Amino acid sequence: MALKARVLYDFHSENPGEISISENELVSLFSEEELEGWLEGKNSRGDVGLIPASYVEIIRDHITSNNNNNGFSSSKVGTTTQATYSQRGPEAGSVGSGGGGSFHTSQGSDDDWDDDWDDNSPATEAPRGLGTSPPSLYPVTTSLPARRSSSLQPQAKSSATVGRNLNRFSTFVKSGGEAFLLGEAAAFVKDGDRICVVMGKHGPEWQEDPYPFTCTIDDPTKQTKFKGMKSYMSYGLTPTHTNVQVNRRYKHFDWLYARLVERFPVISVPHLPEKQATGRFEEDFISKRRKGLIWWMNHMTSHPVLARCDVFQHFLTCGADEKAWKQGKRKAERDELVGANFFLTISTPTVPLDLQEVESKIEGFKTFTKKMDENIVVVNTTINDFARKQMSGFKKEYHKVGQSFKLLSQAFELDQQAYSGGLNKAISYTGDAYEAIGDYFADQPRQDLDPISDLLDLYRGHLSNFPDIIHVQKGALTKVKDCPTQEGELHDRCNIISCATLAEIQHFHRTRVRDFRAQMQHHLREQIGFFQKITSKLEDALQRYDSEQ
Repeated sequence: MALKARVLYDFHSENPGEISISENELVSLFSEEELEGWLEGKNSRGDVGLIPASYVEIIRDHITSNNNNNGFSSSKVGTTTQATYSQRGPEAGSVGSGGGGSFHTSQGSDDDWDDDWDDNSPATEAPRGLGTSPPSLYPVTTSLPARRSSSLQPQAKSSATVGRNLNRFSTFVKSGGEAFLLGEAAAFVKDGDRICVVMGKHGPEWQEDPYPFTCTIDDPTKQTKFKGMKSYMSYGLTPTHTNVQVNRRYKHFDWLYARLVERFPVISVPHLPEKQATGRFEEDFISKRRKGLIWWMNHMTSHPVLARCDVFQHFLTCGADEKAWKQGKRKAERDELVGANFFLTISTPTVPLDLQEVESKIEGFKTFTKKMDENIVVVNTTINDFARKQMSGFKKEYHKVGQSFKLLSQAFELDQQAYSGGLNKAISYTGDAYEAIGDYFADQPRQDLDPISDLLDLYRGHLSNFPDIIHVQKGALTKVKDCPTQEGELHDRCNIISCATLAEIQHFHRTRVRDFRAQMQHHLREQIGFFQKITSKLEDALQRYDSEQ
């Protein structure tokens, strides 16, 4: 028998498979089982499809006997469905809801410091790729409003007049941007959690970290546990502000990455080097991963906001004390300043931004990132092809030339003339020189082309983050445009999102200029040294023809 439910809020379907419902309407539900925050049912007009679970209240028949002790007589009692809270309990709230809470993932139990937290567990795989967001971090139900109180009064004045985005997959919704704009964020923000945006020469920018630091990553060491049955690689991290080394596994980096993505919806958290299920202990893979982690760490420590956030500092400074690590881990996973509440931490310049100018800058940045992404692909393909040619084709051709010179020398030795001995040795040495130059070509890409490729990969990760970041700001701007009469708080909250977005864009540009300048300088220095080494080898071969007279 179908369940009956009363509709709490109007809902107008926008996507295939959804049905429209009206407040106080009675609908039939085919099952209480939710599918990502949706229930299947039929409205009073006979339309069948999906209904948002948090928009309805299930009506149940509780039949009790005369001698029961629960205080109820035989009657109908309306109960609101708890399905949207089944994973975390109603007290946790929902990202984008008015509860001020957040949805938290947990990669394993508190006892997983070493034993239960596997490198290859899909539960810890953080999102990567163009325009994606972690489904495990932001449940799709956050596009729908959380349950209101029994009085069904709106939680914020603005939500009664400003339309809500019902696209449950929208980044604007999942990030908490919409809930913040509608005034539904509520959390206590300590002074130490405040993030300042200041007006710089080129616009809004993050306030500089007054205590900058860096962090080195040593070559990893292979460790074992369970009496040698399981092996893993451990990296030694030494931050300069403590000069105390801590040991971390890749899974710890992965956990940190997931926390940061959840914590900072409009900050581009650099992507980690990819996971690899097999060959994890091969020398080339270990070396490449360490280089990737060094790039990642450099970007983390140079970001004014990411570098000083609590979870990152815990990651860098918590030593071998397992209890302290677990306490910090639990605190990070219960952080309330995520999603909509993150925006409460941002302090902006006194003078608000011109929203038209903001929109123009955002559009310009979108054009820039699109072109940069396209050309990164071209450059990466070109230098990788060139590296392959150097490592195989160039080496092979130089070796062929060197061997041909050696064959010529061997032929000359058959003349048995004493005065030709010096020439024969010089030609043979020239053959050796060409073979050595071939080896130089094969080794050189590791020094000057691979680092550029690694940098391009890192920036492709950043570029894939920005569509979602921009979408949050664009969503806020659209809401303001749709409600031109809504002055004051709505514009102020849009200004906060805009300031944070432009500050992150400014940081991206500054870091990009720093990184690409340094990397191109390194490349050209390596190229100069490379050709000087070739020149030196050829000059040495040339001198043999004079010394062997």
